[in-house]
Amino acid sequence: MRGSLLGRRTATRLRQVAISAVKSAKIKLLLCCCVLFAFFATRTTPFMGWADHAASLNSFSGSRLYYRRGYALLINTWKRNDLLKQSISHYTSCRGLDSIRIVWSEPNPPSDNLVKLLSQVVQSNSRDGRQIELKFDIHEEDSLNNRFKELKDLKTDAVLSIDDDIIFPCSTVEFAFSVWRTAPNAVVGWVPRMHWIEKLNHAIFQRGLPLMCLEWLQVANVYACSVMDTFMQNGNAGRYIYGGWWSVWWTGTYSMVLSKAAFFHKKYLSLYTNEMPASIREYVAKNRNCEDIAMSFLVANATGAPPIWVKGKIFEIGSTGISSLGGHIERRSECVNVFVAEYGRMPLVSTSLKAVDSRNIWFW
Repeated sequence: MRGSLLGRRTATRLRQVAISAVKSAKIKLLLCCCVLFAFFATRTTPFMGWADHAASLNSFSGSRLYYRRGYALLINTWKRNDLLKQSISHYTSCRGLDSIRIVWSEPNPPSDNLVKLLSQVVQSNSRDGRQIELKFDIHEEDSLNNRFKELKDLKTDAVLSIDDDIIFPCSTVEFAFSVWRTAPNAVVGWVPRMHWIEKLNHAIFQRGLPLMCLEWLQVANVYACSVMDTFMQNGNAGRYIYGGWWSVWWTGTYSMVLSKAAFFHKKYLSLYTNEMPASIREYVAKNRNCEDIAMSFLVANATGAPPIWVKGKIFEIGSTGISSLGGHIERRSECVNVFVAEYGRMPLVSTSLKAVDSRNIWFW
């Protein structure tokens, strides 16, 4: 009796050990299969129909194709050689940079020492065997229109327009470039702005709605859009108001991305120089303001689509600009209304879209 009981216990333990061994073997076999599948998947992509997808991914990872389809840095400067050197030293270390074009509108041409110094900076910071071209585009006339003069010898479609006192991390630039490549007809950048309709704002106020509801409801295509249609049909076009950063922050909408920090297609340089109404270029030259708004109008009129705002940290290494002076909003609002009159309509399109690199945030 005792022996048979002991035998049954031993048999039970042996079965448990065998079952455990089988489970362990199955798990190991499954892990081996996963490893083998992953190995062969990376080796057999051309046979599994993934070749094109892999190529598109490689185009963003520093391959030669990426460099061939890189971008030109169009940098605007004015008597700040130290900032110019600092900016060029930084951006030459970013992947994808193909050439640097310096918009030079100063009375005197750049000195030989400056050209030599910047050439050394570019050469010392160039990586992966790249040959980054450096060229000064010298203009006899001091005009803000110079930053958008047509450049017929650009080798790339993409242009990164930057002021000499603005620095972005290379990772931020590369992400924005990848966004632009998905929408090459759009202006893609980091400085959003918007426009208001003054009379419509007052009309909304009289109905008991808060001022900022206009943009929220306009984006959602709800009440304010029908109000706008009715308001415009009644001949109450109203005056447009330029909205700064706090308007964008409050409403979450924008209709412009300023060219002080933005990607756009090189074809817009030709359109700005040759196709945009000459009266707008004359206005910009005379008032020394609003060339960036003029470019926003130009692109919106050509595409009928909004720009794309990219989230990114901006480091301003220079002193404050004209936006910090009194009357800035009033002058910019006047530009908007003058350009609307020239085009015969408001081409700007509002949006709430924002491109965010999900790899750098916890929640998205």
